[in-house]
Amino acid sequence: MPFAFLKHVRRFPWVTNVTLYGCLFAGGDLVHQWFSSREQMDWRQTRNVAVVAFSFHGNFNFFWMRLLERRFPGNSAGMVMKKLFLDQTAAAPLATSVFYTGVSFLEGKEDILEDWREKFLNTYKTGLMFWPFMQFLNFALVPLYVRTAFTGCCAFIWATFLCFSRQTGDGTAGAALAWIKIFFLFYRKYYNFISLTTSRQRLK
Repeated sequence: MPFAFLKHVRRFPWVTNVTLYGCLFAGGDLVHQWFSSREQMDWRQTRNVAVVAFSFHGNFNFFWMRLLERRFPGNSAGMVMKKLFLDQTAAAPLATSVFYTGVSFLEGKEDILEDWREKFLNTYKTGLMFWPFMQFLNFALVPLYVRTAFTGCCAFIWATFLCFSRQTGDGTAGAALAWIKIFFLFYRKYYNFISLTTSRQRLK
């Protein structure tokens, strides 16, 4: 299976990378909604996230990775650090801005910059605790033809945080960690309740 995937990526690099990136990014929204224990999934929200991911993030990342590699070829320490610096100072702010404004636009908000003004800076600072480490591995170890796919795997986690930040968070890591803690407490109580109910039924 992995060999078939790699063969497909080599043959159709753009389609495979962008599709995988978009699906994983949209999957992050689904995970966020599931974590939030919603009674009904908001498929319109997931659609909006998917549209932004497919139309911009996946395509931008695909060509951005190639531009960086063309300008700074190889994986020497110096080249990796140059690519990493540009990625975090140019691409990261742009990608975050497009997410907040793009989803707000698709939702039909009157002020599409509202979420961006309130949460961009916190989100960007939180991203600096996650993306530099992921992209360092990407630039240093991952072949160019699957770098967007690797970024998409990392973006699955990041998209979950972004969707939480848009709905109830403020873009800070502390808010996200508090939310995750609450979820796991809820999940543990729910698991204990199910286990207790099952045990009682067996005793009858």
